[in-house]
Amino acid sequence: MAERVALITGGARGIGRGVALELAKEGWIVAICYRTSQRDAEKVKQTIEGQGGKALTIRCDVSKPDEATRLVRQVEETYGRIDALINGAGPYHRVPLLEETPEGWSAMFTNNLDPIFYLAKAVAPGMQTRKYGRIISFGMANADKMEAQPHVTAHYIAKTGVLILTRTLAKVLAPHGITVNTISPGFVDSGSAPPEELAGMAKKIPAGYIGGVQDAVQAVRYFLSDEASYVTGANLHLSGGWGI
Repeated sequence: MAERVALITGGARGIGRGVALELAKEGWIVAICYRTSQRDAEKVKQTIEGQGGKALTIRCDVSKPDEATRLVRQVEETYGRIDALINGAGPYHRVPLLEETPEGWSAMFTNNLDPIFYLAKAVAPGMQTRKYGRIISFGMANADKMEAQPHVTAHYIAKTGVLILTRTLAKVLAPHGITVNTISPGFVDSGSAPPEELAGMAKKIPAGYIGGVQDAVQAVRYFLSDEASYVTGANLHLSGGWGI
């Protein structure tokens, strides 16, 4: 995988940060997209460069189609290509359904689903030309069950949409040597949830413990590997058995 270029949204923190650091160790050039976490993004860049790697940080709101397109063009102009798009950005909030606001409802789709479409559409031409590409997104461990979710309704629906979009992109792009897959975490300690909340959930997980960032990193590495070149449209549960 040496000398390939990865664009990672949400690459300043959590799982995205872990993926960026791991890929840089393996020789990937890493472009880190962030929206508000400039200091964290710069720290990741400095760490990568301190280890002899190459990294680029770009501030971008990928929920806006024009900005998403410019992001892709900037990375391609800087490094000549994008071999992997890793959609790591995806905020959520908990609120009872009937207390949700129109703004909060819309934000879950705008930030979790729309960017995947905008970015995939922008990176596809280059990947098609080179007959190679990897697109990886993040879902939710039980989204494929389409259960009622009274407190994360819009987020859950958006993540269900990610699965449909993944499968559709996979079918459209497979003839061009491009794979498109989803990783669906359950409870992973990525720094976004309070430790006490995660600890309380461990008893509900069949494996008996909370997953870590490295678990997600290894799942990404698999989908990027040559061993996964015939795997596309897949949804990999990363949950220790929760949500299945």
